[in-house]
Amino acid sequence: MNIVRAACLPLLFITLQAAETPEERGKRVIDRAVAALGGNNFLAMQDRVESGRAYSFYREQLSGLSLAKIYTRYLAPQPGSLAVREREAFGKDEDNVVLFTGDAGYEISFRGARPIAQDRLDRYRDTTLLSIFYILRERLKEPGLVFESKGKEIIDNQPVDVVDITDGENRTVTVYFNQDTGLPARQVYWRRNAVTRDRDEEVTVYSKYRDVGGGVMWPYAIQRERNGEKIYQIFSDNVAINRDLKDDLFTLPANMKILGKKK
Repeated sequence: MNIVRAACLPLLFITLQAAETPEERGKRVIDRAVAALGGNNFLAMQDRVESGRAYSFYREQLSGLSLAKIYTRYLAPQPGSLAVREREAFGKDEDNVVLFTGDAGYEISFRGARPIAQDRLDRYRDTTLLSIFYILRERLKEPGLVFESKGKEIIDNQPVDVVDITDGENRTVTVYFNQDTGLPARQVYWRRNAVTRDRDEEVTVYSKYRDVGGGVMWPYAIQRERNGEKIYQIFSDNVAINRDLKDDLFTLPANMKILGKKK
């Protein structure tokens, strides 16, 4: 009798899975991803510091490299505004800084702070809003957010569960979750190019996950591609979370000179 019962269990599991709707399957994959990333400790992560080497590419050729330190601080969700602040510091002395304050962005050097061009700021906003980590950390309870399973595939030699995530403004990002670990492996979305008006395919690949504290998992290797060409990579040597980052890291000094935008 036990042998018969054991033989029936896989069939029962398959039957239950088949009875799920695409939305139910998608939500199950999402819930598993949150748990794999650290569960409540991931959801409660207040800030993060990533240190390593950053590379930029133009037409698949290396165009720049630097030591990089990226400071990220999460805020309470705010309708219509990014609930995150980010400081990207480059160079051994962190003397070249890009600061994103939510609705504004600046390039900071010894000359002062220069506002970032609007198209670059818009791209940063879209990239952040559609990042799977931002979605899982900040947007899970957002009205109108829909998760839909698109089945299973093999991507980069790994079996993955594919989920389309669509928000209330009809923006969709397709995320590929490793079937063995439940962790995000790749994501893809499309956005309109402000200059050419063509649609750009934006791809981000995540790998080399490590425990960065309290069971929270984070990728130490991140690669971004646009229209099939590699444009950016970062390889972290160290990632630390909940460092109690202060406001002054993410605000301009009151006496800093504001420069004109680049023409």
